[in-house]
Amino acid sequence: MNTDTQIIKLKREKLQKIIDLGVNPFPSRVERTHHIKELHDNRDEFIASQEEVTVTGRIVAMRRHGKIGFADLEDMSGRIQLYIRFDTVGEADYEIYKLCDLGDFIQTTGIAIITERGEYSLKSSALKMLSKNLRPIPTVKEKVVDGKTIRYDEFSDIELRYRKRYLDLLLNPDHKQTFIIRAKVIKLMRDFLDKRGCIEVETPILQPLYGGANARPFITHHNTLNTDLYLRIATELYLKRLIIGGFERVYEIGKDFRNEGMDRTHNPEFTMLEVYESYGDYHTMMELTEDMVSHIAEEIYGNTDVEFDGYKISLKKPWARESMIDLIEKETGFNAADCDLERLTAYFKENDLEIPDNANAGDLIIELFEAYVEPKLIQPTFVTDFPKEVSPLAKSKDDNPNLVERFEIFIAGREFGNAFTELNDPIDQTERLKMQAAKKEAGDQEANPLDKDFIEAMEYGMPPTGGLGIGIDRLCMLLTNNTSIKEVILFPQMKPE
Repeated sequence: MNTDTQIIKLKREKLQKIIDLGVNPFPSRVERTHHIKELHDNRDEFIASQEEVTVTGRIVAMRRHGKIGFADLEDMSGRIQLYIRFDTVGEADYEIYKLCDLGDFIQTTGIAIITERGEYSLKSSALKMLSKNLRPIPTVKEKVVDGKTIRYDEFSDIELRYRKRYLDLLLNPDHKQTFIIRAKVIKLMRDFLDKRGCIEVETPILQPLYGGANARPFITHHNTLNTDLYLRIATELYLKRLIIGGFERVYEIGKDFRNEGMDRTHNPEFTMLEVYESYGDYHTMMELTEDMVSHIAEEIYGNTDVEFDGYKISLKKPWARESMIDLIEKETGFNAADCDLERLTAYFKENDLEIPDNANAGDLIIELFEAYVEPKLIQPTFVTDFPKEVSPLAKSKDDNPNLVERFEIFIAGREFGNAFTELNDPIDQTERLKMQAAKKEAGDQEANPLDKDFIEAMEYGMPPTGGLGIGIDRLCMLLTNNTSIKEVILFPQMKPE
C-alpha cells in the first residue's frame, strides 16, 4: 500500500469516528460573523473589546500538545492562528479537533488574544466541522528569511497544475492573484465601455453558419432541428447586424471557439472583446484601445508601466502607428505596396523563402511581416495597412485599393488585437466573401463561407463603422507577466491523460 493510499485510509477512519460521535462531517448550515482580514485590520479593537467572533476556513497547519492545540485557519481574505484548549472548547469539540486534518474546513467561535509567545491568535470557545478532507494535500513549506517569505516544495508541475487547478489555487497564492487580476481587467473593461455609451449584448454561440475570422470551426448537431451547427469563431457578423439594426455602440465579452492548434498563445476556447461603433473608423478604434488599456493598467497598478517576458513595456498613450508595408521595406528593402504576386514570388525565390501552397500576394506579405518585423515590435504598436486579400471584412484605403484600413496591435513581438474600418458596401462585401468561399472550395479550411443572410442585412444599410477585437486572455497575459495562455485560463484544454 503506497503512502497516499494509507493516508486516505486513515482519513476515512477519522471520518467514520466523527460520524460515530453523532456529528455530521458535512453540515448544511454555517455561521460566520467576520472574515479573517477584519480581525487583522481591527486587531487592537478586538483584543480590547474581547468580542466573540465566528470565523470559517480551511486548516492549513496544525499542532497539538496534549490538551492544548494550535491551528492556522485560512479563508479567502487571510490567515489566523487558532488557540484551542480542552478546558475552553469542552470535551466534545476537542475530540473533533483531534480528528481534524490539514485541508478540513471548520467553523470556530472565540476571542482575539496575544499568546505568551506574542502571537496574535483567536482563542476558540467552540469548534464545528464543516467539511472533512479525504485526500492528502501536497505540502508547501514557507520560511521567512530577511523579511521575505521563501516557499519550498511548491506545487510546480506545470501539467498537473493545469489539470488540477483547484490544487494550484490552493497551494500557489501568486497564481490565485493572477485570476483576481483577470476579473478586475474584465470589470474595468466593462466600466470603460459602459461610460463610453456602449451597450453590452449577447450573440449566439451556436450558429447555423460561422464567420468573422479565418479559422476552422467546431461542428455539433442539433437533434430536434436535425441540422449541423457551429460553435462561433467570432462575434463580428452578429454584432454588425445590431449596428445595422440601429444600435450605434455595442460590445460583447464572450467565448469564441476555433478548431486549431494549441501553443503558448492559442487555446481552442478563448475569451474575446469585440466593440463596434457607428460613425467611427480604425483611427477611432486606435484611440479607444490605447485609452482603455492604459486606463486598465493605471487602475490595477497605479501606472502604465508593466513587465512582460523580460521587457519593460510602457502602455502610456499615444502608441506607435506604423504601416505594415513601410515596416517590411525598412527591414528588407522590398516595397510590397502594389501587392504584385509575381514580384513577391520572385523575391521569395531569390531569398530562399518558402512559399505556402496556394498563397496569394496578401499571404506572402503577411509571411514577410511575420518573419522580419513582428518579433521586433516590442513597445505597443498599431500596425496598419494590411493587404486586401487577407482582410475580407475591412474597407479599402482610398489612396491604395490593394490595402485596407485595418490594424493589429503588437506588443513584445506578439499580436493582441485586430481592428477595421468595417466594410459597409454590400456589393463589395459579396464579391470578397465569394472569393473566400472559392478559397474554401479549393481546400482552405480557414477561409470564410458566404453568409447570404449577413449580406442581405447589409443591403438594408450599414453606417460607417469602426470595429475592434481584443483577446482578453492575451491582455491578461501581458498585465500579469505570463507568457503562456494556460496560466491565465482557469481550466485550459489539455490532451487526455
